Amino acid sequence: MQALLLAGGLGTRLRPLTEDWPKPMAHVGNRPWLEHLILMLKNQGIDDFVLAVKHFPEKIQHHFGKGDKWRVRIRYAVERSLLGTAGAIKNAEPLLQDRFLVFNADIIQTFRLAPFIEAHDRRGAALSIALTEVDDPSQYGVVEQDADGRILRFVEKPRPEEAPSRRINAGIYMMEKTLLADIPSGREVSIEREMFPRWIESGVRVYGHAMDGYWMDMGTAKRYRQVHRDLLDGRLDLPVGGSEIQKGVKIGTDCDIHPGVLFVPPVLIGDRVSIGERSVIGPYTVIGDGCRIGSGVRLSESILWNRCSVDNNAILANCIFGHGLSIGTRYAMHEAVMSRIGVNYA
Repeated sequence: MQALLLAGGLGTRLRPLTEDWPKPMAHVGNRPWLEHLILMLKNQGIDDFVLAVKHFPEKIQHHFGKGDKWRVRIRYAVERSLLGTAGAIKNAEPLLQDRFLVFNADIIQTFRLAPFIEAHDRRGAALSIALTEVDDPSQYGVVEQDADGRILRFVEKPRPEEAPSRRINAGIYMMEKTLLADIPSGREVSIEREMFPRWIESGVRVYGHAMDGYWMDMGTAKRYRQVHRDLLDGRLDLPVGGSEIQKGVKIGTDCDIHPGVLFVPPVLIGDRVSIGERSVIGPYTVIGDGCRIGSGVRLSESILWNRCSVDNNAILANCIFGHGLSIGTRYAMHEAVMSRIGVNYA
């Protein structure tokens, strides 16, 4: 089985973290989400990947190469201009098999694929769309299906009392390659707004399959924080490594933690991290590899990517820091989202 990972989005709503970094490479539990996704799919029998890339493609290509480190095959379909979701699939057409899976690579999910693939085959579908249920469907395109699961239409952002269901598109598809002949070439094309309605109206066998597991679009700072709360609370099951030194506190290898540090669980700390005396770390705090935390620092509900530095007596609350940021002595910051390019308060 082959998977096409759509990893070319600009990540506009997650800026400034994505100003110089691809959104699917945002760290989740101290590992790029795209790496989590590839490993998760490999564990489900997928070892052939095509990555559709556009925004800082060289950073994705440098990290993964040809996939040898993970014992998978990785090839790249590079977009020269923004092509949209369907356009990106069309651009990857020369690399795709007769049937393949498609994943929006910036959506956090832990679905089991075997039932999805089996349902696609059993129904003789040309396109199967994974569905997830949400509490409030009014912000999404909601699916209406017949008794056999065939999709009749999408109802865009209905009022709760008018929604035909609470099922929405989860951003995972099983496709027959013959469908790609219908996608226009050389321009931006949305699979959700343009191709799905066209295929449904023309009688293509389009089915929806409800998936069990975790699902979250990490497209905003609020949702990105929620992903980490869910990870630290155990609602999102991902391998994060480290050893538990006390309940709810995991620390990686080669760390230099002063005995006077107070941890307030849950906390996750990467490898080669140093933390000075009298610092208080947590709750809901994630510190990436190679970070340096001074003495008397207070970190709570914050996420630091790799190689960050926080000097003595600084206070960070509900912050997200991109790679390699340095915060000076006695700084106090609340709800800051920062990269080397800029800062946003949200």
